Amino acid sequence: MAARDPLPLSIALSELIALRGFARVRSENELEAAWKQVAGPDLAAQTRPAKLSRGTLTVAVDNAPLLSELASFQGPELLQVIRQRYPHLNIRTLKFKLSGT
Repeated sequence: MAARDPLPLSIALSELIALRGFARVRSENELEAAWKQVAGPDLAAQTRPAKLSRGTLTVAVDNAPLLSELASFQGPELLQVIRQRYPHLNIRTLKFKLSGT
C-alpha cells in the first residue's frame, strides 16, 4: 500500500479507537462495574479500583481501618469472587492502598 492509498475501514477504526483511548475507557468502566458487583454497595461506596497492572488490581480505600480489614481479612474472599465472576479480567492479586497516597 502506498502512503496515499486509503486505509481499509477496519484499520482506520482500530487506529482511531487506540488514538482516542476508547478501549481503555471501556475497560476502566468494566473494571469499576465488576468491582461494584463483587464488593457490594457499602464497600464500593468506600473503595474504588485505582489500577490494573500485570494482573494486580490496586483498590483505593477511603480510611485506614477499612484498609486493614480488607488487607487482612476480606481480600482473599474478594479476590476469589472477582476471579470466578470475571475471569477475562485476568486478576491474580488484590492490593489495597489508602486513597490519595
